[in-house]
Amino acid sequence: MATRAVPRALRASNIFSTATRPTIPILSSSQRAFHISATRLQKKKKNTTTTTTPTPGAGAFARTDDSITVEYPEDSSQLPSSQPVDSGIGRAGQNVFPTLATFSLQGKVGVVTGGARGLGLVMGQGIVVSGGDLAIVDLNKEEATKQAQNIVETFKKDYPSAKKIPKVTAHYADVSDPASVDACIAEIVAEHGKIDNLVTSAGFTENFEAVNYPVDRMRKLWGVNVDGTYLFATAIARHLMGRNSPGSLVFIGSMSGSIVNVPQPQTPYNASKAAVRHLAASFAVEWAKAGIRVNCISPGYMLTALTKKILDENPDLKEKWTSLIPQGQMGNPEDLMGPVTFLLSDASRYVTGADLRVDGGYTCT
Repeated sequence: MATRAVPRALRASNIFSTATRPTIPILSSSQRAFHISATRLQKKKKNTTTTTTPTPGAGAFARTDDSITVEYPEDSSQLPSSQPVDSGIGRAGQNVFPTLATFSLQGKVGVVTGGARGLGLVMGQGIVVSGGDLAIVDLNKEEATKQAQNIVETFKKDYPSAKKIPKVTAHYADVSDPASVDACIAEIVAEHGKIDNLVTSAGFTENFEAVNYPVDRMRKLWGVNVDGTYLFATAIARHLMGRNSPGSLVFIGSMSGSIVNVPQPQTPYNASKAAVRHLAASFAVEWAKAGIRVNCISPGYMLTALTKKILDENPDLKEKWTSLIPQGQMGNPEDLMGPVTFLLSDASRYVTGADLRVDGGYTCT
């Protein structure tokens, strides 16, 4: 299979946690069909032997397909710009229903990596709607700046009588580079005075058969997905410990860290998300004595703007994916606003080391 240049760390404009963008040759109808293998009983003298003769195509529905690849933009600036979503509350003329005070993020400063697009942008907006201040971190500083302004303007429209306007800032970081991460953390602290929460949404994937996947590309993928999570988490943990302050960190994993997706092959990505999930559990135990909670959210197939475009061009792929989801539909980015707010807030203060799967039941089957 021909190789292509590794894309820059695509942010949260993704299908899973952080980016699976199929432009895919679709399986034939015969490959999609379930087949039941016939069992023949053969008797030889006194012994009884059971053999199975597979029907052609048997098991194909649950296998990966090496012909499936994903075409990525060479530069993240080619991706469509995301728009803040309607949070469904607070808009002028609508009723605002009471909720538990512990869900509030007032007085907290949250950092979202990969926060300029897609899922990361929506989760960052959820932090703001819940009362927190926000630092958006992304490779694309220009897009992050634009979205920081959009979030503030959307908040003003939704809450015209709000006494406090949230502070939303934009910051550059290559999450796989320790020096870049440290510089970014220092800049955020200088602007906001502190950091309380973290959401690690930066990441990307490639659908590529493992036997031909170049090792340098695998290292790039792990550098963003795993190293980036580790570097930001440990840097913010040091900051919290230095302040002798509690905090809550939420890693964006994927259902792919628990199951194997079909039909697209993506072994390196799946392994990286399994690592993210176990990082959360391990940090949770190690940092519990410091009052730092660490949890993981594992999204399933999510309908970002880019995903919608891809699936509009490949309706058979959408049918294949949704056929495996008990709820029968893919998730929307705003479906992550509640889970991330819950895990960042005091409403989950006795929850740490958990993996919250937001996948419509995909991993239950």
